[in-house]
Amino acid sequence: MAKFNKKRSKAEPEVSTASLPDIIFMLLFFFMVVTVLRDSDKKVKVVTPNASELTKLTKKSLVNYIYIGRPTDAFKTTYGTKPRMQLGDKIADMSDIPLFLEKHKAKLAENEKEQITSSLRIDGSVTMGIVSDVKLALRKANQLKINYSAKPEAK
Repeated sequence: MAKFNKKRSKAEPEVSTASLPDIIFMLLFFFMVVTVLRDSDKKVKVVTPNASELTKLTKKSLVNYIYIGRPTDAFKTTYGTKPRMQLGDKIADMSDIPLFLEKHKAKLAENEKEQITSSLRIDGSVTMGIVSDVKLALRKANQLKINYSAKPEAK
């Protein structure tokens, strides 16, 4: 007589998790390389007005951002409540604009220096006095390309 063996259920092999840490580290490095950190913290409140005719800036590395608004609650004790201008990560005066522009030009190639645009992000409640002063200081510093930032109009 023949011997009959008991049929054992064939267990499927477990999924190997040995390569899991490698995959996680690759994803981590990918996101570390791709992520762009914010250049500066906002020290002034800026709620830009709405506009209907907008164009998008193509090359962000050629743009200087100038924020104009009232200081945030954390900086009201230091700078007061009058509208202020922020260049980069510090609140500045009109006399600081030429140096700010030159620092940005120094980082760029020679053929890109003429394409620099200054983008004014102005709070909607700010009067035109400080804006006119900023525009005059930009003109004196030979920065003639100016852009006004706005939000798209809600439909």
